[in-house]
Amino acid sequence: MEKLSTTIQNMQVEAGHVALFFLGQAGIIIKDSQGTLVAVDLYLTDCVGRFDGYKRLMPKLLDPEELVFDIIITTHAHYDHFDIDAMPAMMENGKSILFTALDGKKECNKLHIAPKRTVFMQVGDTFEIKGVKIDAVFCDHGSETPYAVGLVLTFGEKTVYIAGDTALHLDKVQDIAERDIDIMFAPINGAFGNLNEFEAITLCKVIKPKLMVPCHYWCFAEHGGNPYIYMKNMQKYIPQQKYKMMSIGEWMLY
Repeated sequence: MEKLSTTIQNMQVEAGHVALFFLGQAGIIIKDSQGTLVAVDLYLTDCVGRFDGYKRLMPKLLDPEELVFDIIITTHAHYDHFDIDAMPAMMENGKSILFTALDGKKECNKLHIAPKRTVFMQVGDTFEIKGVKIDAVFCDHGSETPYAVGLVLTFGEKTVYIAGDTALHLDKVQDIAERDIDIMFAPINGAFGNLNEFEAITLCKVIKPKLMVPCHYWCFAEHGGNPYIYMKNMQKYIPQQKYKMMSIGEWMLY
């Protein structure tokens, strides 16, 4: 069976398409037709177990040094999003640019990541790099994580909304709902201030993406999340909405 890194490296993406790879928890890799490789919230090691005692339940499909990413993004500094053990290896290539929420600054200083290759984001910021537009958007991950952001990533005509670790605030996402969102990723675990299975559906009703993908479940026993409950209630409450349950390591061409 071909390694995931080989599949990603060899993938030729047609113009007008993006390839998306799901690595479990909130980890997503996106490749566009220009070959630009974007990593979002990859959790590749066991650092959460080392620091917080939460055992990793999902397999590791990618070593931190296996791929050279053009853009690495972390929506906040929790270690299942900002993998403190993987980040040095991911950044040692001298090419990758790291975009991280403001709480990532402390971690970057710890790891001695070069400031010239690091960009700190807050809600309302917009960046363009290698043909990719990065919008940092509203996210509420609780008072202890005030700098967390969501993302709207634009690749040509394709737009991906990543809600990030967030609670439900419909009044704060109207500007996102006005956009033409192709794919939406949102958590369903319902713990630590995140959307649960029903709240993710409520958010989806407002955003109206062309395709919805649930994430942030089953990585740790403590995190919760039931994809079956999510799936059955999607079918019950918004049967017209397209969604996709992605297994760890699965990819799709959109």
